[in-house]
Amino acid sequence: METTFRLTIEYLGTPYAGWQIQPDQPTVQQTIQECLTRMVTRPVTVTASGRTDAGVHAVGQVAHFKAETAITAEKFQDALNSMLPDSITIHECRTSDDDFHARFDAKRKRYTYRIINRPLAPAVNADTFWQIRNPLDIAAMKTAAAHLVGTHDFKAFEGTGSPRATTVRTMDEACVHDHGDGLITLTFCGSGFLKFMVRNLVGTLVDVGLSRTTPDAFKGILKSCNRAKAGATAPPQGLFLVRVEYDDVPHTPRKFIDSPLYPAGLWLGPC
Repeated sequence: METTFRLTIEYLGTPYAGWQIQPDQPTVQQTIQECLTRMVTRPVTVTASGRTDAGVHAVGQVAHFKAETAITAEKFQDALNSMLPDSITIHECRTSDDDFHARFDAKRKRYTYRIINRPLAPAVNADTFWQIRNPLDIAAMKTAAAHLVGTHDFKAFEGTGSPRATTVRTMDEACVHDHGDGLITLTFCGSGFLKFMVRNLVGTLVDVGLSRTTPDAFKGILKSCNRAKAGATAPPQGLFLVRVEYDDVPHTPRKFIDSPLYPAGLWLGPC
């Protein structure tokens, strides 16, 4: 009889062409599946809560797989962490209900985007920030981001080729934090996100911060449903999938994650 296993995964996206398997390119999904297949000696498919793009990181990706095996969840976690490269860590492996689905059962996702706003480039972990040299108007960015909260048509911030039935999404939180020393985080939490949506939002909010557009104009861009009116897509390296929420998973009490992968903290708390 098959057992359903649920994984919570952290990964540095820099070495990978995203989550989903791609021809002749390394991906997170393929790397984990190859290890599991070696363990159970038959093909295993790992399904995530959603795809992340090439270069995008995760500290709370959730995935599931099914296997007919006597291996326990604890042994799966220990073995995977011994086999996987340093860029991927399995934080949790546990059995789940047979009908659990990492993608379809997800209720909310939280993303954080990190910016270093200073003239000098970071020498450490540069692949986890977007550096912007000119000063950003944080107050204007906060005012613009507040327009995103609620249920809206986010077509203006959708990437081409997005697999979706509708471009309407509900955003529970959208906020901008200035942590000092040039570290700025933009956090978005909602029921679902379109392809490139977070990166397109960030790129347009940065335009507000650089006075290329105004908070009122940002609101107009949202209402226009016209991608051509929004800003450029922010680069992938600053984006983190922080958490995926399900009905049976309590809200994490931590506000920051501190790790050698992302020193100075990764914002987890509410806006």
